[in-house]
Amino acid sequence: MQDKIKYFLMMTGSTLIMSIGTYYFKFTNNFTFGGIAGLAVLLAQSHLMSASDFNLILNMILLAIGWVVLGKKFAEKTAYCSILFSVTLSLLERIQPMSHSLTDQPMLEFCFALLLPSFGSAILFNIGASSGGTDVVAMILKKYTSTDIGKALIISDALISISSFFVFDIKTGLYSILGLIVRSFMIDSFIESLNLSKYFNVVCDQPEPICDFIVHTLDRSATVCYAQGAFSGKDKYIIFTALNRPQAVALRNFIKTNQPTAFILISNTSEIIGKGFHDV
Repeated sequence: MQDKIKYFLMMTGSTLIMSIGTYYFKFTNNFTFGGIAGLAVLLAQSHLMSASDFNLILNMILLAIGWVVLGKKFAEKTAYCSILFSVTLSLLERIQPMSHSLTDQPMLEFCFALLLPSFGSAILFNIGASSGGTDVVAMILKKYTSTDIGKALIISDALISISSFFVFDIKTGLYSILGLIVRSFMIDSFIESLNLSKYFNVVCDQPEPICDFIVHTLDRSATVCYAQGAFSGKDKYIIFTALNRPQAVALRNFIKTNQPTAFILISNTSEIIGKGFHDV
């Protein structure tokens, strides 16, 4: 139950972060990078309805198609975030209508238009969720065609961003193209940072106290291998373990205090698959 509550809160929080970044910084500046939200900015220039309402309609249409084509399992993972994202944008528009940008600093707002949605998307991707939009299109294409999904989405997003040159002006178009390029790098960087762990190689004389601390205090496991020092010729042991950042600090301090002669190699890694980390 605790895991389910944590998962729900992470989905909700990350989706709200995306909504705030999109409404206050992307829509008000007509930035068109980022799938359905970018397309909604373009369609809003028809003045038939706002970008928020266009976003809601487009996402609901895609969600309905996804439900029919991809089934109930798809809906369980995507519907909540997609609906929350779209409805939040529409509510923000009605609660606090924005007729112009928050500041007169377009570069500052461009940074937040990138930062907040990218961070929210990274959290969703990291927990296996999705906010819908072009992800639904990608899933349908993947199911029925052999199309390279990544390239297809990049092309579609690029076409939306390029359209901003004709619908708005050169400055907005350049910001949109730059945002499209930077966005994917930011999402990857956020995911890597969220998953960052520490990999330890500890060369020591007495592995028992260190292993006991890892198992009983840090609630992790480790692998111990026999080794021999090349210079001294003495018997040694190598302890292999992977920990999150707070646990890594605790283990490093423990070894420094209790076995100061131990040799420690610590590496950063964001790809640890197994019990206690990520499933395959």
